[in-house]
Amino acid sequence: MIKNTKDILKLDQVQPGILRLTLNDPKSKNALSEKMMRLLKKHIFEASSNDSVKVIIIAAVGDIFCSGHNLKDITEARNEKDDGKEYFLNLFNFCSSLMQMITTCSKPVIAEINGVATAAGCQLVASCDLAIASDVSKFATPGVNIGLFCSTPMVALSRNVSRKDAMKMLLTGDMIDAAEAKRISLINDHVSAEDLHDTVMSIANKIASKSISTVRIGKEAFYKQNEMSLSDAYDFTSKVMTENALTVDAKEGITSFLEKRDPVWEDD
Repeated sequence: MIKNTKDILKLDQVQPGILRLTLNDPKSKNALSEKMMRLLKKHIFEASSNDSVKVIIIAAVGDIFCSGHNLKDITEARNEKDDGKEYFLNLFNFCSSLMQMITTCSKPVIAEINGVATAAGCQLVASCDLAIASDVSKFATPGVNIGLFCSTPMVALSRNVSRKDAMKMLLTGDMIDAAEAKRISLINDHVSAEDLHDTVMSIANKIASKSISTVRIGKEAFYKQNEMSLSDAYDFTSKVMTENALTVDAKEGITSFLEKRDPVWEDD
């Protein structure tokens, strides 16, 4: 069991196979400070190679899921001799590496949103493999309103929703509710705040019951083929399925199905 409640990022693995990472800095609106991002990267990296973790959930304390970068830190950086250029580049590069780590993590990552997610916080939601929100949750990429276009959040956003919907969010900076977020596929679904935790845990447990090696193969292939041409994608995934078919878990899964019994995965 992994458990830590003393930091701005809570770790909790009280249920087999499921690691909850909870943003725990409500005073700073759960901003993606350098410390917060470093902790997220550390624990996501460790979970990637930890066989006791099959699914990662990212949640938050308070009514703001994540406000993005801390604007006070950005303002203070302008006092540097270079007007903050080096700080800004390091900040946005570091955040970008975190978002890419979520995508390339071998374990599925689910965002559990019960509040507001803006700017890089909205980027965090879009970067997760799945996202379930409460009915009261809201989302925005409001950088345009303060003269700082949400260019890095745009990367994750534009890979999840249509161009027109992404551009509307980016150009207006308007807040959208959970129903609209589902319509444009920024999130998978929205439920009542009371049902949010149980809904997310039900999905996480369902995924955790699968073969961890099969899920890892599938997640990696999904993102790789998504950037390929149709022909290249089929060539690539045909090779992936061939290698997958030769694994112990594929043999066990097919055999158990034919024998009408539950599979016993090699990684259980």
